[in-house]
Amino acid sequence: MTESTPNAPPRRAALAFIFITVMLDILAMGMITPVLPKLIVGLQGNDTARAAAIFGLFSTVWELMQFLFSPMLGVLSDRYGRRPVILLSNLGLGLDYILMALAPNLGWLFVGRVISGVTSASIATANAYIADVTPPEKRAASFGLLGAAFGVGFVIGPAVGGVLSDVDPHLPFWVAAGLSLANALYGLFVLPESLPPEARMGFQWQRANPVGSMGLLRSHPELFGLSLVNFLYNLAHVSLPSVFVLYASYRYGWSERTVGLSLAGIGVCSMIVQAGLMRPIVSRLGERRTMLLGLWFGAAGFAIYGLAPTGFVFCLGIPVIGLWGLFGPAAQGIMTRRVSPSEQGQFQGALASVMGIAGTLGPGLFTLLFARAIDPQRAWNQPGAPFLLASVLLAFGLVLAWRATRSHPEAATASTPGVAP
Repeated sequence: MTESTPNAPPRRAALAFIFITVMLDILAMGMITPVLPKLIVGLQGNDTARAAAIFGLFSTVWELMQFLFSPMLGVLSDRYGRRPVILLSNLGLGLDYILMALAPNLGWLFVGRVISGVTSASIATANAYIADVTPPEKRAASFGLLGAAFGVGFVIGPAVGGVLSDVDPHLPFWVAAGLSLANALYGLFVLPESLPPEARMGFQWQRANPVGSMGLLRSHPELFGLSLVNFLYNLAHVSLPSVFVLYASYRYGWSERTVGLSLAGIGVCSMIVQAGLMRPIVSRLGERRTMLLGLWFGAAGFAIYGLAPTGFVFCLGIPVIGLWGLFGPAAQGIMTRRVSPSEQGQFQGALASVMGIAGTLGPGLFTLLFARAIDPQRAWNQPGAPFLLASVLLAFGLVLAWRATRSHPEAATASTPGVAP
C-alpha cells in the first residue's frame, strides 16, 4: 500500500484554518461543559440526582454518535473531498449550538447533543486533510500542532464558559455558535481542497459503517498493532475526566479552583510538548522512538498520579504526563504511511470510532474502580487505583507498540516519500 503523498504545498491560511477549526471545536465543547449540567437541572425541575443521570446519558449518546458517524464523514471526504465535509460540519455545529441555546425542554436539548456528536466528528476529516497536504516526514509535527489546538480549547474553553454562564446560562451556546459559523464563513475563502478528483474513492456503505471501516486497520500488522495501542491510549486518557475531580478532592482536599488550575497546567504542558517539542524530538529520535518515549512518560506520569501521597508530589507528575503527548502525533505519522491517499478519511474515521469505544467504556470502568477503591467496607484502600490502571494500560501499550513497529525504519523520517515497505 502506498503512502499518502502531498499534492501541492498548502497555503498557510488553509493550515491555520484547520488548526482553528479543531481548536474551536474543542473550545466550544469546553465552553458548554460547565453550564450544560446546570441547564439540565433547570429544565427538568431542579432535581440534581436525576439531572446527573440525564447528563451521563447525554455524554454517552455524544460518544455513540462519534463512534457511528466519524467513519461516515471520513468516507464522504474520501469521495467528495475534505473541504465540503469540514465546512458543512462547521455550519452544522454552529446551527446546533443555536438549537441548544433555544431548547425549551430536555427533548430538544437531547436532539442538540445528538447533532453535536455527529458534526464534531469532522475532527477526523481535519486529520485527513493534514495527511493530504503534509510530507510523511513532517506529519508528526503537524499532528502535534493539532494536538496543541486540543490543548488550547481544553484550557480556555471551560474558563470562558464559566464566566459567560455567570451572565446567562445560554450565553456560552450563543458564543460557541457564533465562533463556529464565523469559522465556516472564513473557510469558504481560505480553505482549498486537499484531495484531487483522481485520488478519490467511491462511497461504499461497507467502508462507512464503524465495523466495516475498521477492516482497514487490519490491513497491515503495524497498523493493526498501533490501532490497539491507540485504543489503550484513549482508554487511559478517559481516567482524567472521569475521576480526576473526585480523586483530587477526596485524597488532597483540593478546592474547585485548585482542581481547575491543575487541569489547566496539564493542558499547558501538553501544548508546549506538542507545539514546541514534537518537531525537534522527532527530528532527533525518529517517529518510533518518540512514540515509545511518549508511552513511557504516560505510564510513569499516571503511576505518580496514583501513588502520590500529597498534592505537591501529584503536581510533580503534571510535566511528566505532559510528555505523554509525544505519543499521538508520532503514532499518527507512522500509521498514515500505511494508508493510501484515497483511504485517509476512512482511516481517520476508524480511529475516531476506536476513540468513541474507549470514551463509552472508560467512564464506567474508572468510576466503578474508584468507588470500590475507597469503599470503607473493604480492607484495601487505594484511591489512586484508576490512575494505576491507566499506567498499566500504557505500559502494556508500550510493549505492544514496540513489537508492532520492530521493522519500522527510523530513517524514513528523513527520507523521500515513496512506497511504504
